[in-house]
Order: sequence, then structure tokens, then C-alpha cells
Amino acid sequence: MSRLRRVGGLQRPLVASAAVTALALSASGCVTVHGEREVVPAATKSEAARALKDFLAAYNKADKTFEPSADAARITGPLGAINQGGLRSRHVQHPDGNPRHVPLELTDVSYTIPKKAGWPRWFVADTKANRRSDLRWLWVFTKGGPDELWRATYLNLVSPKKLPELKKDADGFAEPVNASAKDLALPPAKLGAEYTSYLKSGGDSFAPGPHTSVWKAFRDKNSKRAGLAVQYVDEPANGGSFAPLGLRTADGGAMVFFSTRHFEKQTAFKGLSPKVDADAKALLKGEVRQTLLLDRVSNQVVVDPKGSDGGKVAFLSRIQGLTGAKGE
Repeated sequence: MSRLRRVGGLQRPLVASAAVTALALSASGCVTVHGEREVVPAATKSEAARALKDFLAAYNKADKTFEPSADAARITGPLGAINQGGLRSRHVQHPDGNPRHVPLELTDVSYTIPKKAGWPRWFVADTKANRRSDLRWLWVFTKGGPDELWRATYLNLVSPKKLPELKKDADGFAEPVNASAKDLALPPAKLGAEYTSYLKSGGDSFAPGPHTSVWKAFRDKNSKRAGLAVQYVDEPANGGSFAPLGLRTADGGAMVFFSTRHFEKQTAFKGLSPKVDADAKALLKGEVRQTLLLDRVSNQVVVDPKGSDGGKVAFLSRIQGLTGAKGE
């Protein structure tokens, strides 16, 4: 897996690579429809553009100062956990701010806005950036209610050649996929559990690649390092702002964003102790005598094919970041 420059001062994560306004919109703002049952566009393009602009301003301030509070109100979910963990670590290491700060610039922006009822609401901003300009940056923004801010929730970098064609109606709006959809290879709500099970025991639900077969093989080999025993525990993350979000593709499948947590426990043999790098040391709680526990959050985007096609879920991208460290 290749390295990506950190988002918001976060630890450079590995790469393989939603939000909303009220149910009805008026010139003065949001109007909530009683019962929130009406299916309407999740946002206007001007609202989506403002959400992206506001987030980018906060992100660049946080990246310059390494202050987690600078963008905390504009970020949530797995991306928020990754971002805030990285900022906390970098702030400890560089209390005077980021000596190599270069503002993130986003261009060639398009918005994919689904029609849906109820909360949360969400949309996807597809952009180019002045970092890794060969890849498309997919930002998912979510909003949990009419009085909440739009917040960046997922981020994945995807090769434009791999992006699936999304299903759109006559007005250009996308179709969201229900988390329990049974016409896909895997319902979005089960992706996290299936993925973490795969990393532990294998299986045939996922296509081989950098984030499946290659990563599993690396971890299996890494667990047998000289002088050190490494254990991995993986968990799905489906609740609240970590919930999976999917859009129907033109061929009847789906492009789905979902998140997971990954714990790595390093236990040294008697007389030895695990090495602690600078990023982990900055987040460390306790004293590393014989054991180091690393906590990481990962967000990923996959193509989930129609179940009738007999295909496997294929990863488009994955980003993870260190969010905590504990010594024993």
C-alpha cells in the first residue's frame, strides 16, 4: 500500500489505493416536513459548495496550526477520528504548528446528491487536489439534523479509471442504497463485519487486492516477528456517523463507503520492549514496559456488485490513521 500525505496533520495513512439540508428548502433556509417522509434532494449544489468551502477553510487552519479544535466542528465519523488523532499527535510533536504547511486546494469539483427522506442526509463531492492530482478525492458530507453543521465524514482517493458510473434520474440526482439492501453481494450494513472476519479467517466475499489478500498476508507474516508477538483485533464501526453510505451504480450494484477499527497489540519477549515511533509516542497513555496497543480507524470505499451477478466486493480505496496508543 502506498503512502498518502496526511489529512489535517494526521499520520500519513495507507492508501490502496454525505450531508444535507432539511426535507424541503426555501430561499431563507431549511424547512422540515412533518414526519420527514418526503423524498427530496439531500442538498442544493450551492449548499454542497458552501459545505465544502467551509470545511476546507477549517481544515487548512488545522493543518497549519496542528490544533484539533480548528476543524473539529467540520469533521466527524471515521475521517474525523483519523483527522483528530493525527492532529493531536502532530501538535505534541510540533507545538508551534506545521513547519511544512501547504494549503490544500480542491478543483474540478462535481457533486453527487441523492434523493432521500429522513435524517441523516448526505452527498459526495468529487474533486481534484494539489496533492496526488492523479487521483480523484471523494469527500462524503453528512448532516444529522436541520440544526447541525455539514461535516466531512469519509474521504477516499480513487483512480478515475476505477470510478463506477452512478445511477442518476432525469434531474441528475443519485439513488441512495438502503443499508440492509439484499440485492447486493453484501448488504452495506454487513460490509464491516464481513471485512473484519475476512482479515481474521479469510473467505471469498472480497476480490483479491492491496486491502484484502495482500494486507491479510502481510499481517499474517508480521505476527511472527523476532522477539515480538503481534496480535490483531478488528471491529466493524457501523453506528452513528460511522454508518455505511452507498449509492446505486448504473449496473444495479452500489458504491459503498464504510468504516472499521483495527487494534494491533505488540508484546515483547521477556527482557525486551516494543519500539514506539514518534506518532504513537505523542498519543501514548501509560508506560510501555512489555506491551504496546495501537488503535487505528479505517475508512474505505468499495464496489458492491448485484448479488445475481455472482461477483465479489472490490475495494477502490482505503485510508487509515492512528487514533490512540497505550502502553503496559
